[in-house]
Amino acid sequence: MLASFDFEKTPIVEVVNEILIDAAKRGASDIHFDPLSKYMKTRIRVDGALIDYCEIPNNLKKNLITRIKIISGMNITETRLPQDGAIKDRLEDVDLDLRVSSIPTSEGEKIVIRILDYSMSLSGIEHLGFSDSNYKKVLKMMNVPNGIILVTGATGSGKSTTVYSILQRLNREDTNIITVEDPIEMDIEGINQIQTNSEIGLDFATSLRSILRQDPNVIMIGEIRDTETAKIAVRASITGHLVLSTLHTNDSLNTIERLLDMEVERYLLASSLTGIVSQKLARKLCLDCRVVRPTNEYESNLIKKVLNRNITEVYSSEGCEKCGNGYVGRIALHEVLLIDQTIKDAISSDLPRDKLRDLVYSADVTTLLQDGLEKVVSGLTTFEEVLKLIELEGEDAYGIYDLKTAIDSTNIVIDNQETGIFKTPEPTITPIPVTTNDNAETIEL
Repeated sequence: MLASFDFEKTPIVEVVNEILIDAAKRGASDIHFDPLSKYMKTRIRVDGALIDYCEIPNNLKKNLITRIKIISGMNITETRLPQDGAIKDRLEDVDLDLRVSSIPTSEGEKIVIRILDYSMSLSGIEHLGFSDSNYKKVLKMMNVPNGIILVTGATGSGKSTTVYSILQRLNREDTNIITVEDPIEMDIEGINQIQTNSEIGLDFATSLRSILRQDPNVIMIGEIRDTETAKIAVRASITGHLVLSTLHTNDSLNTIERLLDMEVERYLLASSLTGIVSQKLARKLCLDCRVVRPTNEYESNLIKKVLNRNITEVYSSEGCEKCGNGYVGRIALHEVLLIDQTIKDAISSDLPRDKLRDLVYSADVTTLLQDGLEKVVSGLTTFEEVLKLIELEGEDAYGIYDLKTAIDSTNIVIDNQETGIFKTPEPTITPIPVTTNDNAETIEL
């Protein structure tokens, strides 16, 4: 446990305040209050990993939930339905901007609080970890007068941070920027921001139709969630507007396929799509305690194939008093695709998926794996982090490693702390079936 409270002497109001302040100071992105049969477990997510924080006695569970609901503007009498709320306050010189969600479970209500941190967005797009080539491509996208720029990735991969950074750069006196969001995560002076409200019919599609009559230069859509929103966004971009939005897809190719699945006409998508920024977040190595280690055969072969570089040493995590586990913060891995005329022609001509993939990744694009390995070589993150985040199918150096084997093969540990001798476990390779002209047989590799 990271924290303990004297619940008999400390009022529940102070307990809640202390949890919120401490989690924010620790750099947590989320706080989880999980109801269990014997107590309520509190966990915080730091650098993408959930860790135990404290235990709330069952006799105080209801009081804690009620307190959180009150300060977040939720209905304290409703316990059977999910609710959303928000907290914006300043406690002990700490500015808190929180999003609160509650859901009913068999053991009671579960509360999750998301801690919004705008420091990266405010620092500018140049501080988001883009490589030089990717940064130049993003700037080129932003200078296009009309089209769609999509930022894609899983939940919690930093999409909103990237979008807000782009908006900050585009926010000028001669530009009319209007956003449609659910919820508005960051208030930006000089930008007109619309909060959707489905209860009164103010959804993304309805807002977008009205925005087009407001003489906008730039339109930001918080998220493309359905076919109607996707179609309106595409049509807005071909009528002379720059449209920014997010989508839950893994890479550039999946993004194009998802929009086509949303029944966006091929010729409209081809003419409107300007660029795609796909990203994932990897834990960042602590610069105070990272150690250099030799690469094993698997790692050196993968780097050679993907980056065409001969690398014999990389950095690994060790752990110190400052970081605890060898990592401090997170860094984004990017795949930036600037749509050129060849790709536009391929989209409109209904090219098969395999040929479209070859075309996309033969263009001037750095894949997520390439960018991740570049950051490994630079000492910003580790092999383990990259392999946990990125699908190796089609990128594996030999085509015989599954993900577990790939991660195990990079699990190099220091065998003797004093001598610094490194020990590399031998990867266990699972036999794979090979089909011949006669029968399928298993060959030991």
